[in-house]
Amino acid sequence: MVTGGSSGIGAATARALAAAGFHVVLGARRVRRCQEIADEIDGTAMALDVLDPDSVAAFAAAVPAARVLVNNAGGAKGFEPVMVAEEDQWRWMWEANVLGTLRMTRALLPKLIDSGDGVLVTVTSIAALETYDNGSGYTSAKHAQAAVHRTLRGEHLGQPVRFVEVAPGMVETEFSLVRFDGDAEQADRVYAGLTPLTARDVAEVIAFAVTRPAHVNLDLIVVKPRDQHSAMRAYRRP
Repeated sequence: MVTGGSSGIGAATARALAAAGFHVVLGARRVRRCQEIADEIDGTAMALDVLDPDSVAAFAAAVPAARVLVNNAGGAKGFEPVMVAEEDQWRWMWEANVLGTLRMTRALLPKLIDSGDGVLVTVTSIAALETYDNGSGYTSAKHAQAAVHRTLRGEHLGQPVRFVEVAPGMVETEFSLVRFDGDAEQADRVYAGLTPLTARDVAEVIAFAVTRPAHVNLDLIVVKPRDQHSAMRAYRRP
């Protein structure tokens, strides 16, 4: 199961897991786009809004058994200093990244454990490891999301389930376009002068982690472009 499966890392992960032999259930609000990908990989598309507890419950109820859950849905909105940050943007980021992950995990973790070899992957960000100017809403949400995930690792020690956190750096998807409210020019500047990761790059890392032997847990994988050193430092060509 892959949340946020209609585009970007979610769509690429669905393809990578299907190639690895899984039947993939893609969940997102944009069901038509999920269906196009599902048709391509012989998977299943379902409506899912991680901000809506009823939607999460319906999604979980429709899946009789599961071995892998990829908590990928989330994102960023806004890029302002703390003193002028918009609470509604913060509220959306915390709902999508933190509570969305919480809802999906509580609904589906029992099925992962019942499989005898479950894997829960949470896609966080280097923003879960660092802070940066004007990004406090997103970095705080990602720090909290990571804290939930890492706590689960300890709470379920000894049970047949693995917990993998994948923390990408710059990935060229719709992420920046959403963050900057559809401003394509501003979004393009994020990646100007460097070669960012692609969604497929991250998806291949996720698929690798999921397909390790049952006794191997890749706790935290940080994946960044070669040109990126940290959230605030990157090499950009003229």
